[in-house]
Amino acid sequence: MMRRGVGSPVLFAVVWTSLASAIYFSLGIVAQNALGLTPLVFLGAGVFFVLTAMTYLEGVALHPDRAGATVFARYAFNELWSFIAGWAVLLDFLILIAVTAFVATNYLAAFWSPLGEGAPELAIAIAIIGYVAARNIMTSGGARSERIALLALADIALQFVIVVVGLLVVVDIDALTATIDLGNEPSWRDVIFALTVSTIALTCLESAAGLAGEVRVSQRELKRLAVSAGASVLVIYVGISLVAVAALPLTSASGQLTGNAIDAPVLPIVRRFEPAWLAESLRYAIAALATVTLVVACHAAMLGLSRLAYSLATNRQIPSIVGRLGSRQGTPYVLICIAAVLAAALVVPLDLEFLVGIYAFGAMLAFLIAHVSICVLRYREPDRHRQFRVPWSLRVGGAMLPLPAVLGAVMAAGGLVSLLAFHAGARFVGVVWMAVGVALYATYRRRADLPLLRRVVVSQEALHRSEPVQASYGSILVPILGTPLDDDIVQTAGRLSAGEVDVDDPLSGGTTIEAVWIFEVPLSLPLDARLPDAQREQAKAALARAKLVGEEYRGVLVATATVRARRAGEGIVAEATRRGVELIVLAAEEPSRIRGGARLGGVGGPLDNFVGDVTKYVVRKAPCRVLLTAPPEAPASTESSASND
Repeated sequence: MMRRGVGSPVLFAVVWTSLASAIYFSLGIVAQNALGLTPLVFLGAGVFFVLTAMTYLEGVALHPDRAGATVFARYAFNELWSFIAGWAVLLDFLILIAVTAFVATNYLAAFWSPLGEGAPELAIAIAIIGYVAARNIMTSGGARSERIALLALADIALQFVIVVVGLLVVVDIDALTATIDLGNEPSWRDVIFALTVSTIALTCLESAAGLAGEVRVSQRELKRLAVSAGASVLVIYVGISLVAVAALPLTSASGQLTGNAIDAPVLPIVRRFEPAWLAESLRYAIAALATVTLVVACHAAMLGLSRLAYSLATNRQIPSIVGRLGSRQGTPYVLICIAAVLAAALVVPLDLEFLVGIYAFGAMLAFLIAHVSICVLRYREPDRHRQFRVPWSLRVGGAMLPLPAVLGAVMAAGGLVSLLAFHAGARFVGVVWMAVGVALYATYRRRADLPLLRRVVVSQEALHRSEPVQASYGSILVPILGTPLDDDIVQTAGRLSAGEVDVDDPLSGGTTIEAVWIFEVPLSLPLDARLPDAQREQAKAALARAKLVGEEYRGVLVATATVRARRAGEGIVAEATRRGVELIVLAAEEPSRIRGGARLGGVGGPLDNFVGDVTKYVVRKAPCRVLLTAPPEAPASTESSASND
């Protein structure tokens, strides 16, 4: 079980396990295509990893919801783009389940070679997928983070030994460049494909982002984790690829990373070590540790997929029946079973290069959306607090544009275009997957009479039910005024949450309270004019208080933001529309004398007699229901059905 409040050990386990496992299967495909340029390709992958890690860190710090690129796109653009990002990552998790299960059988073959061929290979891979699916259905959390962290450390230590021994025993400087004929061997086309495939380790960023809201880490710990993860990619990946190029003649005409060796690429490297006892010992150690690590990575991919799909289901982006939770364990058993069947089908061709090519398509699309979203959010939410900011920003058009995110977006776009141009699997399977997903999304939303671009949330309890799912208050907008009444308003929103949840359950849902402070900027000033420090500090203190009060309710996450508008009412309605909330809880400007929960009237009705202009504007223009609260001396609350849906 993962608990709220756990910190960097959990993130370490998630990130480093993915990084440690990826080298066991990515090295073969990359080396087959990049040949002697393999170390440079992994160096480029390391740079892209650092850029993307910074983007994800800022995104999670900005909106700590469970999921990664899909959340960033939701706040930067709309619900359709959020779905596109989530659907691409869903494809990656699905392929990762198939790849890790398939490659694990090839490392097992080090103990008995028939295990890596034909029917036994397929049977073992499908058995691993079945085991992982059963574990994910029967338990609501992953393996203990302490054990996973120890496994990751063991992998890193063993890989470091391979690098050190290889540099001392087999690396010949002349051998590193002897097989390179730039542009011919390897071709530029193969190098570009290898570079996109080498980013397969970046899935760990999506897995780590799925822990947002559950894992508490400081800004220093976030930076330390990003630096250490980036360093591991540069040192371990580049180091092992240097040893591979020197130990094995990698040319298009010959080379030992061919055939079955591509599917277990680290084993042929250590066979070249001397003395023989060292090579044999490392061979069996790698086979055992790689098998366990790949099975754990398969389990982590299934858990990441179930978390993401659960997020898509609660946001009504896929049918809620797919995200249906089991009555006992609270896990999305329908989705896990579907994923297991699809992953098993992907294993059947026994073609690793085909699978990783499709994986790279999904990864490049998701990372492109993530990078662009962070750039857009610098303009849409310039004043929102960020525990981590991507460094090296440049002021462009009134906001600070993060240059690393821009570079990451350009690299992701280039990789996506190259895959569409040169890889048939990505061009057909990837595009068809995305097209079918968008069609299903649009059809589902239309049939459910839901808007295509706005957010609609259902509660966790709704996913336990057998009857048709109805929307409940999973997202609530609360304008904060900086008065003693704020506590009452936030508490009202907390009591209207979608329901209590088990905070020890990593798949638990709940309500997001969007606490916003509206800065009214007069027409005499530009909308992005610098505000007095006193006003900014007042807003910061009031929002911090709202977050403290709201998160006293179990299952409630309070997200805070500041918004600039010419009029408060317009700002509130605009934010409610953009965020797709289901309810606005608003303090009436004047005490309402309406009793008994009567509905407010329309133009010329009771509404005009009891509340001020801001309240009247919000009630009439809001895209959702509005709940008005009154000061303690005149307690009353009434709900408006003012909805444009």
